[in-house]
Amino acid sequence: MNQAFDTDEAPIRVTETKDRILDSAEKLFSEHGFAATSLRQITTEAAVNLAAVNYHFQSKESLILAVLLRKLEPINQRRLELLDEVEAEAGDDPLSLEAVLGAFLLPVLEAKDSRVQLCNFPRLMGRMYTEPGDWMLRIFPQAFAPVLARFQPAFRRAMPGAEIEEIGWGMHFSIGAMAHYLAGGALLKTVTMGMADPSDTAAALPRLVAYMAGGLRAITGQKEISQ
Repeated sequence: MNQAFDTDEAPIRVTETKDRILDSAEKLFSEHGFAATSLRQITTEAAVNLAAVNYHFQSKESLILAVLLRKLEPINQRRLELLDEVEAEAGDDPLSLEAVLGAFLLPVLEAKDSRVQLCNFPRLMGRMYTEPGDWMLRIFPQAFAPVLARFQPAFRRAMPGAEIEEIGWGMHFSIGAMAHYLAGGALLKTVTMGMADPSDTAAALPRLVAYMAGGLRAITGQKEISQ
C-alpha cells in the first residue's frame, strides 16, 4: 500500500508525501510547461503512485493551483506590504506610478534571485502567463484576487482621470513584458549581443518599471506627475 494511504502512518509522513508531489510538479511544470507535463511524469519524479496525487489534489488542475498558491502567497503578501508603504508615503496625494509598479514587480524579481524556496517559480510564473488554456482563466481569479483588489485602485490613483478600460489594456501588456522576462530572459543575451545579463535583476527592475510606466501613460494619455 502507498505510504499516503497507510492508516498507521504518522501525519507528518502524509505531509512529506504531499510536499514531495508539489516539489516535483513545480520542477517539471517550470521545465516543460503545464500541458507537456503528465501526471505520470510527476509521480515518477516524486516516487509516488497516481492514487497519492488523486488523494491529495483530485485533478491536475487542482495540483497546478496548489503549486502556484504555495509560492504566490508570500510573493503577493510582499506586494501588498510594499503597496502599503507606497500609499502611506503618498498620504492624500496621487500615487507614483513607478512606485506602484515597483511594488508589483520587486517581489517577483526577489523570488528570481532566491536560490532555494522560490528558485523555480519565476520561470513557472512566466509559463503561467504565456501558456494557453481555459484552465488559466479558472485559476487566475483564485491566485490573484487579493492583488487585483488592491492594485487596480492603486493604478487608478496613480493615473487620475484615466479610463479604467485603458488601464486594463496597459496592465495586460505590462504583465506580458514581465512574463517574457521571466520565461525567456535568456534571449536577452542574444538581442543585446551578449552585453546584458538576464540574471541581473537589479538592472532589470528599473528597466521594466520604465517600460511599463511609459506604456501605461501612452495608452491612457497620461503625463508623468512631478513628485
